[in-house]
Amino acid sequence: MSVPVIAGLGAAQPPSASQDELWEGFFSRHFSGTTRSLAQRIFANSGVTRRQAAVNPLLEDVSDWPTERRMRRYQVEALPLGKEAVGRALTAAGLGAGDIGLFIVCSCTGYATPGLDILLARDLGMAADTQRMFVGHMGCYAALPGLGAASDFVTARGRPALLLCAELTSLHIQPSSARVDTQQIVSHALFSDAAVAAVVTPGGPGYAMREVTSVTDTSTADHMTWDVTDAGFRMGLSPKVPQVLSRHVRGLVDDLLARHGVTSSEVDGWAVHPGGPRILNVVERELALPPEGLAASRATLDEHGNCSSPTVLLILDRLGRATPAARRIVMLAFGPGLTLYAALLDRQE
Repeated sequence: MSVPVIAGLGAAQPPSASQDELWEGFFSRHFSGTTRSLAQRIFANSGVTRRQAAVNPLLEDVSDWPTERRMRRYQVEALPLGKEAVGRALTAAGLGAGDIGLFIVCSCTGYATPGLDILLARDLGMAADTQRMFVGHMGCYAALPGLGAASDFVTARGRPALLLCAELTSLHIQPSSARVDTQQIVSHALFSDAAVAAVVTPGGPGYAMREVTSVTDTSTADHMTWDVTDAGFRMGLSPKVPQVLSRHVRGLVDDLLARHGVTSSEVDGWAVHPGGPRILNVVERELALPPEGLAASRATLDEHGNCSSPTVLLILDRLGRATPAARRIVMLAFGPGLTLYAALLDRQE
């Protein structure tokens, strides 16, 4: 039986702006009263230098748009980004759209029917019998269950699968308010837009998917929320999230590695979702990683912000392009639930 392998990755991102530009040109006016000084400190300590936005607040303020208008714009912006990312991933894998047996799309920032899966399958020329799956509202960790489903399909059917994670968080800037709302400030300081696609094949060169695993602490389900409101989608982000991660991340990783006879010292690539600097600090501490262990994750946060579900794939791509490329990688991502997902990958030629 062939091992499922990530044979190609492709990323697409809208134009970027610096964190300083976003603060000076928009958010310094968006936050008022006593909120402004707090927001300025949060923006300055976010670990983000540049971010990408399909709907750039420096050019277009969507904060007072109703949800319906934001959803119409989502389809307009997400389709070309998704098409670019998928095209690059297919080229990297040496496959055509007609070779794909299962097409999975992960997105929690927009909805429409027909969705991205149908429209992209049509525009890219996928076969009529290509199966499709849409994963919504799993948030920042969605790429890993998406990769797990793609890997299971490849193992069972012996046909390639394609995963696309596409998020446009820029569509969900909330209306301005003088009331201090730290959770909204943090989300506005961190989030960014991206689309990343991954082609999973039965065998061949690339990163072999050894296992995808997870743990969910439902007692903390209220710590991270993503509510559909009349003014877009609203993030709820408790400051207790790092504490929950600290209770679970070491056991999750240790159990995963033990099942494969691997120790953490034998992992030379860590793709950890950068939910923010505190999240990375907790993971680094709990896993006793060396100072350079999360360099790729911190660099991705610095250059791209938190892009929700595509982010961990951006880090994987960075690790794969490094010189030398990482040979054994652990991917970690976190989101609503609170849920922690982990995956073990090995590079094979």
